[in-house]
Amino acid sequence: MSLYDDAVLVLKGYEGQEELRRTYLEHLETHPDGMWKACGDGHITASALVIDPARERVLLTLHKKLRMWLQMGGHCEPADETLAAAALREGTEESGVAGLTLLPGGPVRLDRHRTPCAWHLDVQYAALAPAGAVEAISDESLDLRWFGYGEVADVADESVVRLLDATRARL
Repeated sequence: MSLYDDAVLVLKGYEGQEELRRTYLEHLETHPDGMWKACGDGHITASALVIDPARERVLLTLHKKLRMWLQMGGHCEPADETLAAAALREGTEESGVAGLTLLPGGPVRLDRHRTPCAWHLDVQYAALAPAGAVEAISDESLDLRWFGYGEVADVADESVVRLLDATRARL
């Protein structure tokens, strides 16, 4: 199965955010290249909110280009076999944390936002950090920091706050 086919299946099975879910599926129907950064009309991206429920905190990256505190995530790559694998890869690469596992149940949220390259139709997962997780900053970040649940709204935008709330509701 291709990454495109996996994305369609994931989105068809996703419950909630019906209008946005339909927008994502329509985008893929009209853009066979809609999984890739080269699609100038927008593309599917995958992200992972790295969370440490035992210590009630999340790991956010200060994105180098956007200069915003965000969850880990980005563009799908040809080697990604599934959206979940893309989210886990991005989470691991950008956090430096080994041993992340995705929260069961598939994507936590969808979020469509404009970026300098195009519209990102982000499929958002949550990744559980193992006990004793040690982060390491990547070249895509200006900073990497753990924030308590109550601190996230002070540093990040509403999309990250909504993702955290949805993740906590699933825990």
